[in-house]
Amino acid sequence: MIRSFGKYFMLAGLFLAGCKKDDVPSHAPGAPMTISEFMPAQGGGGTSVLINGSNFTSDTSELEVTINGNKLAIIGANTNQIMAVVPKKCGTGNIVVKVGGDEIASTAVFNYMFTRNVTTFAGNGTAGFANGKGEEAQFNFNKEAWYRSKGIVTDDEGNVFVADPGNHCIRKITPEGDVTVFSGNPNAAGHADGQGLTAQFSLPYDLTIDNDQNLYCVDPGNWDIRKISPDGTALTIGWATGEPWSVAYDKSSNTLYYLSAANGNVYKVAPDGSSEAVITGINSPAGMGFDAQGNLYVASNGDHTILKFEKGSSTGIAIAGAAGASGYVNGTGADARFAFPWGLCIDAAGNIYVAGNGTWDGGTYNPDQSIRFIDAKNGEVSTYAGSGTAGYANAIGEAAAFSAPGGVAVDRNGIVYVLDKNNNRVRRIISE
Repeated sequence: MIRSFGKYFMLAGLFLAGCKKDDVPSHAPGAPMTISEFMPAQGGGGTSVLINGSNFTSDTSELEVTINGNKLAIIGANTNQIMAVVPKKCGTGNIVVKVGGDEIASTAVFNYMFTRNVTTFAGNGTAGFANGKGEEAQFNFNKEAWYRSKGIVTDDEGNVFVADPGNHCIRKITPEGDVTVFSGNPNAAGHADGQGLTAQFSLPYDLTIDNDQNLYCVDPGNWDIRKISPDGTALTIGWATGEPWSVAYDKSSNTLYYLSAANGNVYKVAPDGSSEAVITGINSPAGMGFDAQGNLYVASNGDHTILKFEKGSSTGIAIAGAAGASGYVNGTGADARFAFPWGLCIDAAGNIYVAGNGTWDGGTYNPDQSIRFIDAKNGEVSTYAGSGTAGYANAIGEAAAFSAPGGVAVDRNGIVYVLDKNNNRVRRIISE
């Protein structure tokens, strides 16, 4: 089958290359075009696709082929066939052929196969404390099974910041993988404002970042909300009304929010540091984040769903998962299944990434040990990397393994970072 398939493309290539403009009929403007089939039906960036149909053109200056609005490079064409190359990151979608003012879209979709390479960015797998580069460093994400940090965030320079609860501090990882203490004292848990090592945290659990690159940290050990400036100076800006577990910054309105998993409320932080409950009654809320328009997304750990709250609304709707139904199933909307989802983040295009294991102990028994992806265009839930099996493996996509992925962040270039609890590592996922 593989040989005949390759031969088919060789013949098609010879046919396209051998045709001259004068040898074939020209496009008939206004007459119907058709796409009867295309081969292959799936592939990644750089895949050559042969499109069969009618009323195309051999004049490539009049021809355009796109998937999701992304142009394919045209190798050759005549009125019945087009050979074109799929661009990187174009995504799954219908193939659209345009000739002049005429257009036709395929009935079938081209299934785009992303290559998502998972590697270890920092950490050697042992719970402890050590600064250093890459796997020379140590984190303490799971010395106590009940540690539930989801705090991981990136700044505009590509630095990654991680809340390290077992070491009572915030760690900084440069783009080159150098790990240092950004704020807090790894040898002393407590509460103290100050710069770098003079600051003290108890259980830093979550982080967010504002437009000026200030970090914000919530600490359920101290019940405080801390602002950390770019030089590592921590300042208490408020005391939480409910035990704070997650924090998010709405960059569209320059407003800080946090939530309490204990009472199910989301709180808005006022400039004076006081807080007001603006959303109530979420079943064990976990990760939270805002898109560019100011819509809020919350992982309901207790209901196994992802909720969306339109900007300014206190009423949420489940955009993925079904309340009360746990599992590990990809699909659209309520057809998808999550199992105790935990941290989440949103990229510039509005796509949502969900860290799949938010059990109280980071249990390897949980059926979801992956990073899930919710497509902003159609709400489809897919596996971004990892699977339903806990472990440790650097590999491509679902062949990679995490163990209790609890936090996830995406930088401005689309690189995804994962707080991999039981592996005591920070993992990196590069798409393509």
